[in-house]
Amino acid sequence: MSNKQRKPKIRKMHFNILTVFPEMFPGTLGAGVVGRALDKNIWSMNVVNIRDFAINNYGSVDDEQFGGGAGMVMRPDVLGDAIDSIKNKGKIIYFSPRGVPLNQKLVREFVADKNAVYTLLCGRYEGIDERVLQEYDIMEVSIGDYILSGGEVAAQVFVDSCVRLLDNVVGGGIDATNNESFEIGGLEWPLYTRPSVWRGRNVPEVLLSGHHGNIERWRKQQSVDITKARRPDLIKENKK
Repeated sequence: MSNKQRKPKIRKMHFNILTVFPEMFPGTLGAGVVGRALDKNIWSMNVVNIRDFAINNYGSVDDEQFGGGAGMVMRPDVLGDAIDSIKNKGKIIYFSPRGVPLNQKLVREFVADKNAVYTLLCGRYEGIDERVLQEYDIMEVSIGDYILSGGEVAAQVFVDSCVRLLDNVVGGGIDATNNESFEIGGLEWPLYTRPSVWRGRNVPEVLLSGHHGNIERWRKQQSVDITKARRPDLIKENKK
């Protein structure tokens, strides 16, 4: 198990979100602890409608692929103008299956960045013109090995995972985020609450004992066992 990590000390994060569906924001980001943090100005966002930079009155932002193939591609001139409209771009991120996998370690690196400003490019259709990625030195990030209809859901996942690490967002202080899956070097142990007996199922006696040392040992062993059974790759990763 890894040592506990402290939250990065940072005042605020800002996200520019480029999308053809601005109505999708804040979406889930406007609820729960992340939504309350938005209301408290712990983080902020600027949603840019890519269609405002369309090439015609029909709001077209895409075109056919050179070389043929199914699916339309978002145009570089449209995306370039949309990106250029943002004054403080920070690091630009494009959500793509080709990207580096988003994990907790990477999230902490994003949160710890002294600039703490990110421009999130939400693609649609078949994807975006490769030249845009090259022109702006855009980082490609993947939230999993599956395909989504667009980058908006991925952007919400990205923002949520970052914001919850900021001070005064998640209740319970530092321990609330340190004692979670991936933060503890593996998967989290089983959790229980009242009633102590439910439908004939009992809470493990050790958790009712009040013996903190035994409870801590039980939780660590449970974490190890669950991680070995479900995500052995995490154990290999921690040994590197």
